[in-house]
Amino acid sequence: MAPVEAEQHPRSALALAAHDASGRLSPIRISRRDTGDDDVAIQILYCGICHSDLHTIKNEWKNANYPVVPGHEIAGLITEVGKNVKKFNVGDKVGVGCMVNTCQSCESCEEGHENYCSKIIFTYNSHDRDGTVTYGGYSDMVVVNERFVIQFPDGMPLDKGSPLLCAGITVYNPMKYHGLNEPGKHIGVVGLGGLGHVAVKFAKAFGMRVTVISTSPEKREEAMETLGADAFVVSSDANQMKVVKGTMHGILNTASASMSMYSYLALLKPHGKMILLGLPEKPLQISAFSLVAGGKTLAGSCMGSIRDTQEMMDFAAKHGLTADIELVGTEEVNEAMERLAKGEVRYRFVIDVGNTLSAASLASSPVPAL
Repeated sequence: MAPVEAEQHPRSALALAAHDASGRLSPIRISRRDTGDDDVAIQILYCGICHSDLHTIKNEWKNANYPVVPGHEIAGLITEVGKNVKKFNVGDKVGVGCMVNTCQSCESCEEGHENYCSKIIFTYNSHDRDGTVTYGGYSDMVVVNERFVIQFPDGMPLDKGSPLLCAGITVYNPMKYHGLNEPGKHIGVVGLGGLGHVAVKFAKAFGMRVTVISTSPEKREEAMETLGADAFVVSSDANQMKVVKGTMHGILNTASASMSMYSYLALLKPHGKMILLGLPEKPLQISAFSLVAGGKTLAGSCMGSIRDTQEMMDFAAKHGLTADIELVGTEEVNEAMERLAKGEVRYRFVIDVGNTLSAASLASSPVPAL
């Protein structure tokens, strides 16, 4: 069966969408706007699979606007530019991360922190200025305002670089703004998944001493020998946690599981900082004494600005830093989602959109009606 239609704009595109909370993805024809004066059109070649995609398609955050076309780690080639576009040319290698527009006039936007704009428009499952719902990168093309497009530096591969547009900036940004990017400092990374593995890589590139804190003892070899961490601690082992107590300048907590913060905050030096990047479903368990007694900080961080994302990509290219990925075709995406839910990926799935998403390859796929 040919993909179903979801027409809202003049230009047709092929995509994978979830139609209900089962989260199962199937082909659909969506529409994209024409390329405006300030827009670029992008042929999507690769798109990383973020854990947020899984949460959204299953409506675990209770905000899904079905049909949902996920994907905010988009990499591809520019095929068309609007007449006012100055930064990009046809053929440029580019990426699109978690947002595609903001109000561009509030205090956050004017200060260059548009990722905290109260009127942010996310790359998918968000309402655009014209009232339509945005569709993400599990699609063969997208049209985006040039302000929200990232240039891929020379030498940065599109496939291994695409996850940096979310996972990369999510760890880079708090390291930059909380002073956790200084050579010689000691940083802990809680969780060794899509975010955690790139956090280790960035921290080592900054010249820091890195300790991975994990619930999985079997990840020790990966953390230290493959990713280059200096130490590995099993969080359930009281003796191991005691050895590193009070030694860390900061901790990036990438875990999404609900947990007590006490044992982790104890690892910080006085005035140390723990930055939350994961999104547990249940409230945090925390004692005020564990913060007050050492003058410690518990903070959150959400992705990063376009300026910081470009800076991060340039830094990554300079240091040869990419994500560790498993490339999958569109026919493998549902299986990949199941494996992601079980934590069975090292460390980021990336969809080979350019080679596997086509009307011909999906012509026989059963497609539910909208």
